[in-house]
Amino acid sequence: MSELASTTRTKRPEFRNIHAIKDLTTYRMAPAAWVSILHRAAGVIMFLLMPFIIWMFDASVSSEISFAKFKAVFNIGAGFVPGFLFKLVALALIWAYLHHFIAGLRHLWMDTNHDAVTKEFGASSAKFTLVLSIGLTLVLAAKLFGLY
Repeated sequence: MSELASTTRTKRPEFRNIHAIKDLTTYRMAPAAWVSILHRAAGVIMFLLMPFIIWMFDASVSSEISFAKFKAVFNIGAGFVPGFLFKLVALALIWAYLHHFIAGLRHLWMDTNHDAVTKEFGASSAKFTLVLSIGLTLVLAAKLFGLY
């Protein structure tokens, strides 16, 4: 009886891990995967740049003289490091914070409303998260670099 049952069953698909060298160039991740990976990367960026964040906060609120020096670092630079590199680091922090915050809200929404979460909602909310975080970063980049 078991021989008959095993011969009539259809073969189930096999899911294997991707090969790191051959498949990474052709593998297409879903938007939710990108959001998840970037959420972790944003957290790491914010953690690693914590000394820079503390320095920015301390220099901007200590006194008027320290605030003037703080502004000068972003405009002129410090030592051999030009000012635009400080702006790029600040821009990376802006993106990391915005993306981490928006993706965190997305995760909270999905955790509290797990009955309403579908594959389509996951894809659309991931695209919304990416567009919103990049869009807000571009707006703040324009302000940071003096376009308005």
